[in-house]
Amino acid sequence: MISDLEKIDILRARLGVGYKEAREALDAAGGDVVQALINLEEGGHDLGERFQATGQQFMGQLKSFVNKGQVYRVKVKQGEKTVFEFPASLGALGLIGALASSEIAVLGAIGTVTAMAKKYTLEFERRVEPEDEQINTAACEADI
Repeated sequence: MISDLEKIDILRARLGVGYKEAREALDAAGGDVVQALINLEEGGHDLGERFQATGQQFMGQLKSFVNKGQVYRVKVKQGEKTVFEFPASLGALGLIGALASSEIAVLGAIGTVTAMAKKYTLEFERRVEPEDEQINTAACEADI
């Protein structure tokens, strides 16, 4: 005879639900594991469906982030000369990479010290109307 805990473990292993959710499904099915599985799947608690919905939501947020980042640009300047220009979203991805990897963080620190020694500045730009290619230079410049 299978105990309630073993039945709950079966539901959790099959569908990836929590203990509370598995217990409620088991109670609603009168202790029948197969019926509880059916009820959970019909209720949209299938693990694959959850991963797919979460993945779609993440991709939507990532696309929105990249699109917003295309509106903002970062310019690295030395005096009036623009040395390097890139979208702000690329800079944000670089920051995430630096947080995730100590090697990238060390390279970033070395680059920052070098930029400070050569008196580089950062200039942030925002495209007001991308269709007309009008540029609005933000008033925030940062010495590096």
